[in-house]
Amino acid sequence: MITTTQRSPRRAGWLAVAGVATLILAGCAPAQEPPGGAPAADGPLHTASTSLGEIIVDGAGMTAYVFDEDVADSGESSCSGSCARLWPAITTDSTTPEVEGVTGTVGTIDAAGGVKQVTINGHPLYTYVGDGAPGDTTGQGYDGTWWVVDASGTKITEAPPTEDRGY
Repeated sequence: MITTTQRSPRRAGWLAVAGVATLILAGCAPAQEPPGGAPAADGPLHTASTSLGEIIVDGAGMTAYVFDEDVADSGESSCSGSCARLWPAITTDSTTPEVEGVTGTVGTIDAAGGVKQVTINGHPLYTYVGDGAPGDTTGQGYDGTWWVVDASGTKITEAPPTEDRGY
């Protein structure tokens, strides 16, 4: 017959294994965050001077990108799932986001979670998780489909200088 004191070390071992497994599984669970990642910092869309010229950035100064797979004025984004984790949407709570220095037509489309994705000339705007600091343009030309946009909302298709790519 097994006594309580004899079971305790075995039970403690199994509880430890279960606890570690729970932590590992919790780390693999999707985070509860808005679609496309965290929303842009509060503040207006504005422009910033970079090696690619004067470009649109979000309220935190992070570079705005457009995606060739999106269709202008379609009212939807073609970037979801793993794409949206790599390319978070620039979002707002307002249907008329503030802008400074942006001359293109700024609007919004409905995104999941009750937020609105900001658009320029009908194209949804995104940031890139590979950009580590305001003004970085490391997503420029990514996969031949992601582009920085100038103040008018026109995509810039030139390659950034090598140092912008981090090599």
